[in-house]
Amino acid sequence: MDRFEAMRTLLAAVDGGSLSSASRALNTPLPTISRRVSDLEAHLGAQLLVRTSRKLILTEAGEAFVAATRRVLDDLADAERAASGEYRAPRGELMVTAPIMFGKLHVAPVVHAFLAVYPDVTVRLVLSDSNIDLVEAHVDVAVRVGQLPDSDLVARKLGDIRWVVCASPAYLARRGPVEQPEDLARHDCIAFEGLQTWRSWRIGAGAAARTVEIVPRFSVNTADAIIEAAAAGVGVARVMSYQAAAAVNDGQVVPLLTHLGCDAVPVQLVHRRQRSQPLKLRAFLDFVAPRLQQVLGEVAGCFAEN
Repeated sequence: MDRFEAMRTLLAAVDGGSLSSASRALNTPLPTISRRVSDLEAHLGAQLLVRTSRKLILTEAGEAFVAATRRVLDDLADAERAASGEYRAPRGELMVTAPIMFGKLHVAPVVHAFLAVYPDVTVRLVLSDSNIDLVEAHVDVAVRVGQLPDSDLVARKLGDIRWVVCASPAYLARRGPVEQPEDLARHDCIAFEGLQTWRSWRIGAGAAARTVEIVPRFSVNTADAIIEAAAAGVGVARVMSYQAAAAVNDGQVVPLLTHLGCDAVPVQLVHRRQRSQPLKLRAFLDFVAPRLQQVLGEVAGCFAEN
C-alpha cells in the first residue's frame, strides 16, 4: 500500500463528501478508491469512516487521523516546493479564481502582465460567479467581491465597488428623468435573470436605503448583456460600478440617483494561510494587488465625476 496515495484518497473522499466524489476528483475507478480506504483502515487497525447512503461520517479516530494527514501532506508539499526551487525564485503553477466579468475585465489583463514578468510561473485562471472552496479545489488565490465569512483565510482588501442605476441618454430623453426611486415604477427596467428574476432593487445607503419593486421589461442572465441592453435604450439597469464604468466613460449610459449614495461592497484578494509562503504566491500578490487597487480607484473616480 502506498500510504501517501491512500492518505490523499482519504482526504479527497472527506473533502468531497463521498467515495464517488473522490473517484471523480482523482480520476480513479471507484473500486480502487474504496480499496485504498479499506487498506488504510486495515493498516491502522481502526475504522476511519462510517459510510451511509448519503454521506461519509468520520469516526473519532478518523477525525484525528485526517487532521494529522493534512499536516503531513502540507509538510510534504512544502518539501517538494523547496526542492523544486519555489522558495528560491518564483516558479511553478498558480491557480487563481475570480468572478466572471470582473475577471474578464480586470484580472485577466493583470495576469497577462504578471506572466510577462515571471516566465517561470504558469497561471490557471478560473472565472466563476460561485465561491469556489480554496482548500478543496487547491486554489492559491481568489478575488472575492462582497463580505467574507469568518475563516482562517488571509484577505487583502483592494477597494470597494457599488451598485449603480443607469440608463442611456436616448432612453431618458424618450421616457423622462429618474430623479427618485419611486420614478422607477413608470420606467422600463432591465433585470438580472438567475435562478429567479430580481424584481426588487435596493436604492440608497445605510438606514436611508429603500427597496423598490420593479416590473422587468427585459431580463437576462449576464451583466454584460444588461449593460448592452441599457446602452441600446431598452431601459434602466442596476449593475455593479465596475461593470458599468466603461459604458459610463464612453457616454453610452449615465448614472442615476447618485445623490442617494450606495453601500460599499469590498473587493479582496484571498488566500490560504501557510506556514511558508511560496515565492510565486508572494510575487503574484505583490504584483496584482496595487494594479487592481488602481483599477478600482479609477472605477470610483468615474462615478465620482458623474
